[in-house]
Amino acid sequence: MAEAVVELLERAARREAPLEELRALRLAVQAVPPAALRARLSDDHLGALFALLSVNDREQVSACVSILERLLQALDPVYVIQNLREELQKGLFHPDDSVKILTISQVGRIVENSDAITEILNSPELLRQIINCIGGEKIAVAKEAIKSLTRIAQTQDGLEALFVSSLLSDLKNVMATNDIVRYRVYELIVEISSVSADSLNYCANSGLISELIGELTGDDVLVRATCIEMVTSLAHTPHGRQYLAQQGVIDKISNIIVGAESDPFSGFYLPGFVKFFGNLAVVDSPQQICERYPVFMEKVFEMAESHDPTMTAVAVDTLGILGSNVEGKQVLEK
Repeated sequence: MAEAVVELLERAARREAPLEELRALRLAVQAVPPAALRARLSDDHLGALFALLSVNDREQVSACVSILERLLQALDPVYVIQNLREELQKGLFHPDDSVKILTISQVGRIVENSDAITEILNSPELLRQIINCIGGEKIAVAKEAIKSLTRIAQTQDGLEALFVSSLLSDLKNVMATNDIVRYRVYELIVEISSVSADSLNYCANSGLISELIGELTGDDVLVRATCIEMVTSLAHTPHGRQYLAQQGVIDKISNIIVGAESDPFSGFYLPGFVKFFGNLAVVDSPQQICERYPVFMEKVFEMAESHDPTMTAVAVDTLGILGSNVEGKQVLEK
């Protein structure tokens, strides 16, 4: 089978492989172990497959993407970035989203290798284009970009590259695309912040967490509903909860619940705000949270008696979460 793969790769390298042979190659590479593929691959083979991506034929592009996915996984990440940097760069500008996803996922794999990540960090143009992909139309491309950038931020050097360089301006420029893209950037910031207290400090110093919190406590009820989900994710880590408490965010959320009584549009955001406290009580201390923020429990019981099925469902879920441990059960019994 390895011989058949090599023969098909040679034909592709000479641009002699018609579509049916590319289809055959796609199946053949899946059947050959990575080590055997690695031993037979050459720069010419890979260069030819990347070149075949430039043809305006969706089926050919799809076949080449599948083949490249398999072949690149067989190669050492250091080799990929050192020998295929230009191809990766071009892939980020490709009109077909599957090529962009292939390229971004390779960058995500490369940055997990301690020897290869430096090569990526020394390629600001590559990083800049991945940031721009967050603003793309397709959510799948944006998600892959967020995943790769989160991996890049796992190291001190990666954090420096993203937040203490011109790339921060690129991130802020992408945010200005529209509301949807802005929330994607917030999602990235929360993902990075959740890694460690150090990561959170970089994100906080960038000013982007303050912007998220500003929108959470602003007047737009639909924006509040979206932002509370991200702030809830931030509260899943001890350092995230500590930051939110120090910044007075938890008190602000409590005050908004108090003010919801007189807000005819509170139904848009109240479920998310109550869920926030429910999650907080579980990961922290149910007794402390319920004693410090009594409005939370009052609102849960009020919602449980509501005629609105959405409110009732959230209240029942929250009571179920609270009752999932001994301390929570004791709080409910009181």
